Amino acid sequence: VQLQASGGGLVQPGGSLRLSCVISGLDMDYHVIGWFRQAPGAEREGVACISSNGGYMLYAQSVKTRFTVTRDNAKSTVYLEMNSLQPEDTAVYYCATDCPPKLGGRGIYEHWGQGTLVTVSS
Repeated sequence: VQLQASGGGLVQPGGSLRLSCVISGLDMDYHVIGWFRQAPGAEREGVACISSNGGYMLYAQSVKTRFTVTRDNAKSTVYLEMNSLQPEDTAVYYCATDCPPKLGGRGIYEHWGQGTLVTVSS
């Protein structure tokens, strides 16, 4: 199983980015997928979780009005649309094959993507 996150970059405050997580070797129909981020000097935190069929999403309070997680199982891809980005959103963003319990998962992370850096700065 491999997860490949991409789409990060430098964006100004108030801007938007869309991250992608392409997954191979996994039956997408049976797995929730989580998005996480880790800022410098901080612990990794879960920001979004999407159910296996894409019908149910949960978000961290800090992003729930600005981020949207979707998935296309036919393309084996999960997306994270990020709007109204702020400097505090600067972090390396990861996808993983589970979600933290507070976002509806089991917290058992068998597979992680390599991360993509998002920098929000003017």
